[in-house]
Amino acid sequence: MRILIATSGSTESDLAVRLGGVVHQMVGGTLTLLTVIKHEAERPQAESILVRAKTLLGKSVPMETQIRTGQTAEEIVLEAVTNRHDLVVMGEQKHMGLAGRWLPPTAERVVAQMPCPVLIARGEIRPLHKVLVCESGRDPSLLNRLITHLTPLLKKVQELTALHVMSQIAAAPGVPGWELRADADELMERHTVEGNLLEADLARLAELNVRLVAKVRHGLVVREILAEMQSGDYDMVVIGAHQGKGWERFLLDDLAHELICDADRPLLVV
Repeated sequence: MRILIATSGSTESDLAVRLGGVVHQMVGGTLTLLTVIKHEAERPQAESILVRAKTLLGKSVPMETQIRTGQTAEEIVLEAVTNRHDLVVMGEQKHMGLAGRWLPPTAERVVAQMPCPVLIARGEIRPLHKVLVCESGRDPSLLNRLITHLTPLLKKVQELTALHVMSQIAAAPGVPGWELRADADELMERHTVEGNLLEADLARLAELNVRLVAKVRHGLVVREILAEMQSGDYDMVVIGAHQGKGWERFLLDDLAHELICDADRPLLVV
């Protein structure tokens, strides 16, 4: 597995370096440290940033280093695509106020253009044993995409919770009221769309020997995901992101945008 860690030397980037080290310790593979400069005159500073990052990871960890020149988000994407990395790990400061809500920060611009998963470092960094996957009901399921991209990491997870939020606002026309109040077992027993997706997730993870907990919450999607995130004390949260075309490829859907803004722990966007 090829892991790319993007660092700028900031406090948030230090979290990303440490989180990337945790993932590498779990799954092995190759590790690359990347920093981006705008002008060649910044190269000495970039080299110092990489030395600091290598110190955080430890001398015993084998790694490569890269310095690219250009716009930060675009160069991270180019590095990941050119060298076929499987996972990008980066930090992102939580943006407060209207500016953070309307102007896409670096992590969001990277996610919107990136063909591989992006892990955003936040909060406490610890082994990723307990993971929350926030399913959206899309086809293919988020869990299927996660298995496709990151099977080595999934095999190291001890418990995975697949969360579906039943929201009356987001419900498709004709969905009966009882579905909006049902728990996971009832949805599966009555073979609803959400229930069939949960059953498929259970079957896929059984093949990987990963313990899966199916959970349903009711209410506003972002609010319920954040509430579950807190109550479950998860080590990492996984969400999906819709990528647009043309100029819209630089924007994320509202759900991903809000969770990137508000999450207080490592967030994997697939």
